Amino acid sequence: MGDMSDRNRRNSAARIPAARIPATRIVMHVDMDAFYASVELRRRPDLRGKAVIVGGSPRGVVLSATYEARAKGVRSGMPSAEARRLAPNATFLSPDFDSYSAVSKAIVAVFRSVAAVVESVSIDEAFLDLTGAVRMFGSPAEIGEYVRAVVSDEQQITCSVGIGPTKFIAKVASRAAKPDGLIEVPPDQVVAFLHPLPVEAMWGVGDVTAQKLHRLGIFTVGELAHTPRASLRSTFGPHASGMLSELAWGRDRRRVTPMEPEHSVGSQETFSRDTNDADTVRRELLRMADRTARRMRKQRMLGRTISISVRFADFTELTRSTTMHAPTDVTDEIYAQALQLYERLGVEGARIRRVGVRVEQLIDRQRVYWQPQLTDPERGWREADLAVDAAVGKFGPRAVQRAVLTRRF
Repeated sequence: MGDMSDRNRRNSAARIPAARIPATRIVMHVDMDAFYASVELRRRPDLRGKAVIVGGSPRGVVLSATYEARAKGVRSGMPSAEARRLAPNATFLSPDFDSYSAVSKAIVAVFRSVAAVVESVSIDEAFLDLTGAVRMFGSPAEIGEYVRAVVSDEQQITCSVGIGPTKFIAKVASRAAKPDGLIEVPPDQVVAFLHPLPVEAMWGVGDVTAQKLHRLGIFTVGELAHTPRASLRSTFGPHASGMLSELAWGRDRRRVTPMEPEHSVGSQETFSRDTNDADTVRRELLRMADRTARRMRKQRMLGRTISISVRFADFTELTRSTTMHAPTDVTDEIYAQALQLYERLGVEGARIRRVGVRVEQLIDRQRVYWQPQLTDPERGWREADLAVDAAVGKFGPRAVQRAVLTRRF
């Protein structure tokens, strides 16, 4: 993520201080801000800054609303009649689910470029397990800001990011970061972050549960945490009372689990400025091939189909792919195929804003048999890649780098 520090942030990250990356699980929750409405505003920039409601016209319920409409009390799921009463001058737009789905898929591709495990909760939010990503991509906050920057740059919409040691903390943090912000909660600051919040801020506590807690005299998460479970059991039952008590202390055993198996691994990078320099593009293709191959080796996966994507300054995009005779996870082999695909495009001189490398048709390495050749050396590029992986895993992403990749663009 070479140009991450150079990006212009509209909102600075709000972060509870942490000196070092903790040796615990790191979970990131990404939530699009007013997703449907934000996608619509790309087509109708004249409506930016105004109350806009998606759905609910002429009847039905509100699907999404801009923050200007929310300031008037409009909420998702609200009947259209009530929304019109609260915001009589709002603009109502019909939903375009094909567009929302296309944007969602593009955003998930960004998530998968930095995290091996992505759990899409809905069309506009996802959990990412960053535990194994920090050695490759930098600190959790850097990864979060990178994701925010790419989503904003590529899709012209904003998202909010929460980072913490559990799914629960990450989700609560992303809510607190809204709109268009980032909050990271280190493990040693979970209680300090969580306990001052109102119980309504807890993930899973809706209006009904909040009202029951209020009747017990419980208004903050800290008050809930210090309430004996026996006092909660008569109102919420043994299971729910135990869960509320555990969550009030930030304890959550749920893991980030992908909803479907990942059939490909890829990486993409948006240049800090559009470029027509072929050497810069080739260098970035090598960086993306290296990043992709390293993720594959970590997952013990091989792949046969190599594809590249090239997005131009006008946001048009070309993709090309090729299939190798044998599966691989070797950086140089993946890069060689990606470079050939790029050269065949014949786009020298065109201004390019983003490139990506992806490997598909993944297979478990243990299921692959290689027929050795008499001319094969005892040690090859794969062994060199594994040695680099070990150094990076122990000392960080800049421990060992190819000389050509130390040059910045």
